[in-house]
Amino acid sequence: MSIHLTRSRPLLPEAEALAAAAGGRIGLDGLAEALAAGTDRRLHRGRGSRVPRLLGRAVDWAFTWDRADRRDKRWWPQGITTSADGGPLAPAPERDLVVTSWYSKTVDGTTHGARISVVDLATLRYEHVLLVQPKLVDGALVLEPLRVHAGGLVWHGPWLHVAATGRGFMTCHWDDLVRVRTPAPQQDSLAVTPDGIASWGYRHLLPVRFTHRGAGSADAAKLRFSFLSLDRSGDVPQLVAGEYGRGTQSRRVARFPVDPVSGLLADDLGGEGGTTTALGLDDAGVARMQGAVVARDRWYATASVSPFLPGSVYVGSPGRLRGHHLATPIGPEDLAYWPAQDRLWTVTEHPHRRWVCAMRRAWFD
Repeated sequence: MSIHLTRSRPLLPEAEALAAAAGGRIGLDGLAEALAAGTDRRLHRGRGSRVPRLLGRAVDWAFTWDRADRRDKRWWPQGITTSADGGPLAPAPERDLVVTSWYSKTVDGTTHGARISVVDLATLRYEHVLLVQPKLVDGALVLEPLRVHAGGLVWHGPWLHVAATGRGFMTCHWDDLVRVRTPAPQQDSLAVTPDGIASWGYRHLLPVRFTHRGAGSADAAKLRFSFLSLDRSGDVPQLVAGEYGRGTQSRRVARFPVDPVSGLLADDLGGEGGTTTALGLDDAGVARMQGAVVARDRWYATASVSPFLPGSVYVGSPGRLRGHHLATPIGPEDLAYWPAQDRLWTVTEHPHRRWVCAMRRAWFD
């Protein structure tokens, strides 16, 4: 059985056209400087594990969004990654950053696609960044929202990978991030106009640089990329991708090799073929699995229970995962591991119960 991914051509001309329309790139370094200087949006601290009924027994750091983002019915948090995943080649190396993804539900007949939020842990300030798919149509720049569920994120070096379920995953380059310096007067659309860029009021945009399309073999169905994480436990990092499943749906987890030089997936042919085959495929996940990471040679997976009950964390190895219940807040999603802190980070999705939180990994020992 084999699962593989095929990488598209680099969408660099499209990214350059967006940068020209926006008045230049600022990259993640520019956004991090803005966060350090202060923005209007700020996370608020929770009361941690003193309220396990709400925040989970394993949680020792917890933050929630500002009032508008806590209540928003359009945007739903999903994925999480951190500057610890980024590694030595990542931008903004002096900052401790957390990045989360959100997907947009359809409201008034319109979806805004997906966005990320970049959080500076030193100040708890954050900014939203709209993810876009730029296209060149007869030489003119056209912007479309990135319509994916964004159930998982991986930041590796200069790259940000965004899970796209049945479509594989999308990859952005942090250097392509732009600030809209001349917003168009009409902000109820996503468009490039003679007066500037209309982007539903977003001041920061990040375009897709590559798409990675998934496929299966005759004896293995195509993988659903429900969540992503980065495994740094070996000599060469590996991208971990897994499936959310209920009932009879599969709950597989796959690993893909990462090229240590480029930071992208390693090519099967060692050249420019653009196809990567999974190193392994385990069909031993748990029901409603929302995220999985490898930390200190053990697997950790979150699982949601209901919109009203705290979530669970399963620990062990594929096929031998033991559940720790009431461990997370209600509605846990993706997982990321921060080795220097020895903490597992997750994000929760339900309005009025939205948290960015960290759990002590040793609590599960």
